[in-house]
Amino acid sequence: MILYYSGTGNSEYAAKRIGGEIGDEVLNLFEKLRDGDVSEMHSEKPWVIVTPVYAWRIPRILGEWLRKTKLTGNPAVYFVLTCGAGIGNAGKYLKTLCAEMGMEYRGCLEVVMPENYIALFSPPSDAEARRIIGQAEPALQQAAEAVGSGKPFLEKPVTFTDRVLSGAVNALFYPLFIHAKKFYVTDACVSCGKCAEVCPLQNIRMEGGKPVWGENCTHCMACICRCPKAAIEYGKHSRGLPRYTFPAMAENAADGEKAQNQGFQSQGFDKQELQNQEKGSIEGNEE
Repeated sequence: MILYYSGTGNSEYAAKRIGGEIGDEVLNLFEKLRDGDVSEMHSEKPWVIVTPVYAWRIPRILGEWLRKTKLTGNPAVYFVLTCGAGIGNAGKYLKTLCAEMGMEYRGCLEVVMPENYIALFSPPSDAEARRIIGQAEPALQQAAEAVGSGKPFLEKPVTFTDRVLSGAVNALFYPLFIHAKKFYVTDACVSCGKCAEVCPLQNIRMEGGKPVWGENCTHCMACICRCPKAAIEYGKHSRGLPRYTFPAMAENAADGEKAQNQGFQSQGFDKQELQNQEKGSIEGNEE
C-alpha cells in the first residue's frame, strides 16, 4: 500500500505515478493527519511512504503519526522522498524510525521535484516546473521497479554536509523557522476558506471571513500556494513570487475537476510527454 502526505502536489503525483505503475492502492494521509487518526492499518503488499522532506528529514507530523500507527501485514517499508534539491541524511533517521515501529527498512529514494518552499525560496515558472518533473521520471520508474520486484532502494552515499543538514540544521530549523507568524492575508481574499480546508493541522480558522493562523504550523505551504487568489503572503519574501502547486492540481482547480484515476493521466500528464521532456533536458545539458 502506498501512503502519501503532500502539501502542494509533488508527493501526491509521485505516489500515484508509482501506484499506477505497480497496480497498488494509493491513500492520501491528509485526513488521518488532520484528525489524529492512528487506527491500525493492514497491507499484504510492502508499505511505500511518499512524502516531502522538511529540512532534510521527513516532516515531524508524519514521523509522529507513523510512530503511533500500527502497520500490520507486510513488514517492509520503502520511503520515496520528494525534495527541491536533496534529502541529506534522512535515511539514518528513517532506519531508526522503522526499528522503533518494528518494521523492515527497505531504503529511501530521492526524487527532485519543483521547489514549493516559498517561505525561503523562489518557486519555478510553469515551464521550468514541467521540465523538472520530466527529469524526475527515471527516479520514479526506479522506485516502481524496485518496489514491484521487492528489491531495496539503492541509496546515495552520505556526505558530511548531508549529516549536518539532517542533524544540527534540522534541529535548529524547526524552532527558528517553522511557525505561522509571518503569514498574513491581503485585500485580495474572497473569504472562500480554502486555506483552512487544506491545512493538515487545522491551524487556520476563519474570523470575519478572513484566515487567522494558530501556533501549530508545519510549513507545508498548502495555504499560501493553493489560495485561488494568491491572497496570502509570507512576510516580504513571497511578494511578487509565483505560487507553486503541481501543474495538474492547478489545471484541475481551474477546470473545476478532480483527478480520479491513478498514474500519469490522472495528473494531467502524458507519459510520452514526460519522457520527451526528460530527453530534451539531457540533450540540452550535453550541448
